[in-house]
Amino acid sequence: MASASAVKLDQRETYAAFICDELSSQILHPVITERGWDPDMIFSGGVAGAVRALGGMPCPEFLIVDLSDSEDPRADMQSLADVCEPGTVVLALGTLNDVTLYRDLLHAGVHDYLVKPLTAEVLHSAVVAAENAIFVEEEVEEQGPKTDARQIVCVGVRGGIGASTLVANMAWLFADQGKKTALLDLDLFFGTSAMQFDLEPGRGLSDALDNPRRVDGLFLERAVVKPHEKLSILGCEAPIGGMSDPADGALEQLVDALGENFDCVVVDVPRQLMGSHVDVLKSATDIIVVTDFSLTSARDCIRLLAHIKQIAPSADVYVAANKVGMVPNEVDEKDFENSIEHAVDVKVPFDVKAMMAATQKGVVICEEAPRSKISDAYLTLLRTVTSDDTIGDSKKSWFGKLLGK
Repeated sequence: MASASAVKLDQRETYAAFICDELSSQILHPVITERGWDPDMIFSGGVAGAVRALGGMPCPEFLIVDLSDSEDPRADMQSLADVCEPGTVVLALGTLNDVTLYRDLLHAGVHDYLVKPLTAEVLHSAVVAAENAIFVEEEVEEQGPKTDARQIVCVGVRGGIGASTLVANMAWLFADQGKKTALLDLDLFFGTSAMQFDLEPGRGLSDALDNPRRVDGLFLERAVVKPHEKLSILGCEAPIGGMSDPADGALEQLVDALGENFDCVVVDVPRQLMGSHVDVLKSATDIIVVTDFSLTSARDCIRLLAHIKQIAPSADVYVAANKVGMVPNEVDEKDFENSIEHAVDVKVPFDVKAMMAATQKGVVICEEAPRSKISDAYLTLLRTVTSDDTIGDSKKSWFGKLLGK
């Protein structure tokens, strides 16, 4: 095997391999030459050698890195990520046959992980798959991102404020207007989006977060649950502590992938993710902050709105006061708006009768009680977000016809 330090590159190569042992290099050699690639780009040194070499040469489109000599594979892969260009496809090799390590590497953006001893057939298949991934990524970059999908992020300023109920109703309303809609519930352990439609969420979300690049129309057909012809829910009820936090950038990739397959993506974001996973905000076209008129919520609204302005300055931001009338307001509405320096765009009244009726039937409030004041408030919020006052008035809409009675 060649030494990486002996080679200087003036332009980005198709691939480079950093292998720890001679046998693996010999197995890789014919696979590489078959594709017309330069066998001199197979180097010794494993992942540590890759990190050193990439500090002094352009990063290839495709990297094969060996973790066999690594004492801390996760840390070494993070060091590799720091010197890689965005979009680089990485195939990892190693001797450790560990499911947790495999999942962590995929979370970190590794395309695949092969356990030694290698065979020519397995290695060939993995290289072909990686080459296809490079082709797909280049094709997506040429086409550019989809810009017409509405991506709405909803976050409650505190737990129990009713943000998940608002999200489920918003998603149902979009679907009822004929929009192909995805509801993404990012509460990995306690999500209720599917439950509000009397459905089991499956493990679609955990599978999607394992490798968001693989999320496509075919994957979604298997991963989502559908309470409505136009509404698909992606969520999970992972065992408590049984699922790692999403890797950096994974949520943004996932929301963008959903945006390529749906007209509208509504994301239910637990507030604890707002600090550690700001990437989900970067994908948003619209952000809804759900609050009440309490002193604590006023404080947290101020902090959340400042955070959103910094992370997603181009998103349109709305404030929805929920469960209005359930308890007396701690803060006067005008004082509340002055303190958060933002108008309350809609006030959703507390309606225990409508809520209980919907819960007992396993449907959302807008389906069970479309003429209720709470449903009317949800519709007002939808019209505000979309800037379309005609929503709900179409004769083709069952919801609209009921409101017109």
